[in-house]
Amino acid sequence: MSEKEIEIADAKGKLGVLLIGLGAVSTTFIAGVEAIKKGLGEPIGSLTQMGTVRLGKRTEKRIPKIADFVPLAGIDDLVFAAWDIFEEDAYAAAINSGVLETSLLEQVRGELEAIRPMKAVFHPRDVKRLHGTHLKEEKTKWDLAQKLVEDIQHFQKEKDIDRMVMIFCGSTEVFIRETETHQSLEKLEAGLKSNDENIPSSMVYAYAALHLGIPFANGAPNLTVDVPAFTQLAELKRVPVCGKDFKTGQTLMKTILAPGLKARLLGLSGWFSTNILGNRDGEVLDDPGSFKTKEESKLSVLEHILQPDVYPDLYSDFYHKVRINYYPPRRDNKEGWDNIDLFGWLGYPMQLKINFLCRDSILAAPLVLDLVLFLDLAKRAGMGGIQEWLSFYFKSPMTLPELYPEHDLFIQLMKLKNTLRYMRGEEQITHLGLDYYQ
Repeated sequence: MSEKEIEIADAKGKLGVLLIGLGAVSTTFIAGVEAIKKGLGEPIGSLTQMGTVRLGKRTEKRIPKIADFVPLAGIDDLVFAAWDIFEEDAYAAAINSGVLETSLLEQVRGELEAIRPMKAVFHPRDVKRLHGTHLKEEKTKWDLAQKLVEDIQHFQKEKDIDRMVMIFCGSTEVFIRETETHQSLEKLEAGLKSNDENIPSSMVYAYAALHLGIPFANGAPNLTVDVPAFTQLAELKRVPVCGKDFKTGQTLMKTILAPGLKARLLGLSGWFSTNILGNRDGEVLDDPGSFKTKEESKLSVLEHILQPDVYPDLYSDFYHKVRINYYPPRRDNKEGWDNIDLFGWLGYPMQLKINFLCRDSILAAPLVLDLVLFLDLAKRAGMGGIQEWLSFYFKSPMTLPELYPEHDLFIQLMKLKNTLRYMRGEEQITHLGLDYYQ
């Protein structure tokens, strides 16, 4: 039996995409979208563009594309703006990043050169390995947030934008923990005015976005919107927010493999992961403070999936180590090595080894596209606050404080598609299947 459909506002007009950082991920995303618009490539890796959703029973054979099932904005409606600590335009930044071939970039050169970054909010304390020159200079973080608001409003007026989404695609900030400043909106605003050092640059952007009712997603592992003050602001403004740190290479493999090991009740003695990466992200993560932020995000995945408290004989004592090594010749082509020590029947040991030669920004770009379109959909559907159904895209999903995050990729995908079914008044699919045989 179908349920009541949620009322979703039409996706009319232009959708502005505000990107924090105009580096490898952002330029790969923008260039890719512009190339797809011209028929120069396919949106491989994007659920919103290529994914389907089954409706009803298998015998009904209703399997529409997601883009035909829910009213998403079209990629032709996307208009881009960005902030960056360097002033080079998107074409120059894409050439410098070295992800996409020059022959492809030349075909979208005009569109990329038209995107010149706005001056960034940035403090060297937040990312010690970067030294930007294209920066806003104001007395307080509150003043910086107001300047970001002015940037956003100018962009909206100049480009005749109807709606907007903001995505953090910047570098990993140094590790910080929640403090009293983060516990309420009132305290956060006071901290912005007093230049509290526990408010990193990413939080200044997030404050400006949520204050204006703009959905926000965090592609880095920084502590940003995942504190009580921003949850309060998101709920107050009815603005969608979701997790942090795009799930791309090595962690993607973990969220695919670990559920399989757990499903077959194979024990785990240890999981050693190391990476070599040569882009700006690799350089930033060469700093111990920034690496600590990334490490915390990557380490939490296995513990939540394997549930050592539920399966103590199999997972209570495994050793998990993560390393990231900066290696400039590799540029954006990250290589992830995993050595996994398992044990099976009667405790006999086994090993699994993975060598994933991935392209970090190629894996991240379709995630950015999906998050832009799904966050805009959520906003038009009146779904404010934490969007746990978008956990699929993150190493560190956002949840209510009393809930543990769900990291199993397949459960995350089920949650996402069931949310889409819920929006359209379709039955949730449990895969029970007994009714076929009764």
